[in-house]
Amino acid sequence: MVNLVREHRGGIARCLRSLFNLAGLIIINPGFNRIDKVALSLESKKTIVAEVSNVAASALSAVAAEYRGMTVDELTELRVNARKEGVYLRVAKNTLVKRAVEGTEFECMQDSLVGPLIMAFSQEDPGAAARLVKNFSKDNDKLIAKVISIGGEVLPLEQLDALSKLPTRDQAIAMLMAVMKAPVEKFVRTLNEPHAKMVRTVAAVRDQKQASA
Repeated sequence: MVNLVREHRGGIARCLRSLFNLAGLIIINPGFNRIDKVALSLESKKTIVAEVSNVAASALSAVAAEYRGMTVDELTELRVNARKEGVYLRVAKNTLVKRAVEGTEFECMQDSLVGPLIMAFSQEDPGAAARLVKNFSKDNDKLIAKVISIGGEVLPLEQLDALSKLPTRDQAIAMLMAVMKAPVEKFVRTLNEPHAKMVRTVAAVRDQKQASA
């Protein structure tokens, strides 16, 4: 009975692998709680390169993090958090990622992309990817930042914390509105100043007259 079950599971697994091989995907194996990499077709490789290249072209910053040893559930949680933070996540072969970032601000990362990495691109605010990796790694030390890039430069890993503290999109808008509001308030005070000065002058003249009387 045990052998039959094993053969049945093995047959299903082989069928699934064949299907995914045709699709050229990286699959998650829930039964064994690990990520299985399958061969990619040429078309699948082109699709991945085009997709990552398109994201990188407009991304504000990027973090490449090692995910070795992370479980399926942990990666799923990371992806959920990434969607909430406006971060694009992608697990792909480094050769494909290197090709994808050519001609973008993140071309500078190419030589540092080594080992099993997950790419995180900030799409809404520059600190999003760093904030995602930093916060998630607090409870999961298997996620380790390996490369950080912003503005066409690779930053030292010690700068992850500083980058994560950059204002969010909403915070940046609020700061901008505050900056724009300050000159307006100053302008209004300037317009009101002659009237206030005149009122003070009239009051002073009145007080002087009352004192003379």
